[in-house]
Amino acid sequence: MSQLAVTVIGPDRPGIIADVTEALAGTGVNLEDSTMTLLRGHFAMMIVCAGPFDEVKSALEPLRGELVITVRTMGPEHEHAPIGPPYMLSVHGADRPGIVAAVTRMIASAGGTITDLATRLSGGLYVLTAEVELPPTAELETLDRALEITAEELGVGVTLRPAESDEL
Repeated sequence: MSQLAVTVIGPDRPGIIADVTEALAGTGVNLEDSTMTLLRGHFAMMIVCAGPFDEVKSALEPLRGELVITVRTMGPEHEHAPIGPPYMLSVHGADRPGIVAAVTRMIASAGGTITDLATRLSGGLYVLTAEVELPPTAELETLDRALEITAEELGVGVTLRPAESDEL
């Protein structure tokens, strides 16, 4: 069995998740990681699963045309070792080009990594939320100030706060 990455994109309609996951289940695939969302009325899904490449590709073939589907073999899994404590980053304000680039550059400059990021445009309001890991050596006051300056330049608000634990 191969580690596979499956992506599905297309106009939203009821039943896409059921159709895709039923096709995958029919091949004996185990869904390991997934994310699914709507992007401007289009459905987007990414799945990491273990299964037989040719069978998975064939099982999804009837859904192609309406949906853009890719299946590819992934290399060996790279365990994500957290670089430091998790934080939540929130940005909101008037929409304009460059918000994601500028704010994520500040996180990268502090040695941080982004583990999840979502943006949403509602009318003229742009909202970004991200889960961020920062190394213990990161100077939080300096990063906070850099984010404030960047936010002022962009005309948006920004907050960075410790994330609550997800322990199960």
